[in-house]
Amino acid sequence: MDAVQQRIDAMVKGHRVMLFMKGSAQFPMCGFSGRAVQILKACGVQDLETFNVLEDPEVRQGIKDYANWPTIPQLYVNGEFVGGSDIMMEMYESGELQQLLTQA
Repeated sequence: MDAVQQRIDAMVKGHRVMLFMKGSAQFPMCGFSGRAVQILKACGVQDLETFNVLEDPEVRQGIKDYANWPTIPQLYVNGEFVGGSDIMMEMYESGELQQLLTQA
């Protein structure tokens, strides 16, 4: 595991709810990242940790390799990859995401 992958792994495993996104929770820089933050807020997540991939090109590419997932945002809960904003929306609409976050 190279240095970038180790940094990503530490972030993923060091926070209960970790979102790699474009921008910040306060200022999302793309619609998908904004939607991901809104979904998590609607679920009542208080301990959301975010990482702005626009500030670090190595992490921006590295996170895609880490999960073998081509798009950003990417949500991790308890160290496990959940998905991007479309999967988050589907899980939210079915109640699965709220259940996952409550169990976490």
